[in-house]
Amino acid sequence: MTTRPARRPACANFSSGPCAKFPGWSANLMKTASLGRSHRSAVGKGRLRLAIDLTREVLRVPETHLIGIVPASDTGAVEMAMWSLLGARPVDLLAWESFGEGWVSDVLKQLKLRDARALTASYGDLPDLSAVDAAHDVVFTWNGTTSGVRVPDADWISADREGLTICDATSAAFAQPLDYAKLDVVTFSWQKVLGGEGAHGVLILGPRAVERLESYVPPWPMPKIFRLASGGKLIAGIFEGETINTPSMLCVEDYILALEWAKGLGGLNALVARANANAAVVQRWIDDRPFAANLARRPETRSNTSVCLALGDNQDVPKKIAKLLEAEAVAFDIGSYRDAPPGLRIWCGATVETADLDALMPWLDWAHAQASS
Repeated sequence: MTTRPARRPACANFSSGPCAKFPGWSANLMKTASLGRSHRSAVGKGRLRLAIDLTREVLRVPETHLIGIVPASDTGAVEMAMWSLLGARPVDLLAWESFGEGWVSDVLKQLKLRDARALTASYGDLPDLSAVDAAHDVVFTWNGTTSGVRVPDADWISADREGLTICDATSAAFAQPLDYAKLDVVTFSWQKVLGGEGAHGVLILGPRAVERLESYVPPWPMPKIFRLASGGKLIAGIFEGETINTPSMLCVEDYILALEWAKGLGGLNALVARANANAAVVQRWIDDRPFAANLARRPETRSNTSVCLALGDNQDVPKKIAKLLEAEAVAFDIGSYRDAPPGLRIWCGATVETADLDALMPWLDWAHAQASS
């Protein structure tokens, strides 16, 4: 039987969202002047604007693209984009895990678009990206958080496309480089790779998306929190720090703190390098264990943030492992997503320390031996 390890991770938070706070985080580091103030005050708008500016700097978002802070996390940002932009053209919907499947369901069952087709794949694979029609709009996740499968690049997106690309990048932003020349809409929540607090989303619009907003009016009623245009014009204030509804300035200050940490590390390249190093620790463990496999079958599509593990046919083993490790306080919240195949999901984003993953791996061996006996 495998010996019970002596070394423990300094931080046992390996949840895929909300994710671990960055190393050295403390609430005492946050600026507090905006707390208790109106978000529409000069102080409030200034801090929201700073969050937008730092987002642009760290993610290297081109000046051609607008950045707004919106309600309801990444889900809210994706829904705003779909409800505001879809219907002008046929749409291709890509899905290979639960969140992509959710967008397919919303377009087909809520918006009821007739000229829509779903291109799907099972957990572990990608749909045939070459089947996407450049004359169609396309909705897809860059990184499938619940399957650990990501698109390898944006080469499959035509530079001469007629349709819009709407990209849910919530567990890719800040950990994987995004090709903004190929992306007309990008959404994410800062509770993922930067370990921020929940309830807020970020919506990035390229010029082609803005042109659609100002030239097309959807045929369905538009809830207030989804409205991005008025009278045929973009509501520009959303992208200048004037939010649609009241944000939590505490969450905004926490986001600013995380952005400043990321900038201090060296920005996007440093964040990507940290996530890559973390995912490599888990992959080396997988490669050396005959009972383990990465749920993502092709190496080039394997996520460097939400790494999903398959552990054989016994569906009870992963659940037992997750419970054992939580009881030992060495890994919290690593069970697979409820709609995913049974397994483990270990967050490897930039706020996780590589040393903590190194310390976790022997515990996986110990827990697997216990759960399999």
